[in-house]
Amino acid sequence: MGMGGISVWQLLIVLVIVLLLFGGKKLRSLGGDLGSAIKGFRSSVRDGETEASAERSATEQPKGQLHEDKDGARVIDSESTSSKSEQKI
Repeated sequence: MGMGGISVWQLLIVLVIVLLLFGGKKLRSLGGDLGSAIKGFRSSVRDGETEASAERSATEQPKGQLHEDKDGARVIDSESTSSKSEQKI
């Protein structure tokens, strides 16, 4: 059994029928068109992600810097501020 109950022989028969209907030249051009469409879609998604991350980084205020110490542990350096409503003890 192949994929989802379809055997390899059934897939080959379907491939031969498609080749007879469309011809090799037409299938090559369809494959090229499909490949370029997928490539364009991926680049659009990638561009959208970079724009969204640029917008996020522009609106967010950095709270601290992340780095690794000598043991390889991640450490965040930041400053502490107190509000006026806190009482000193």
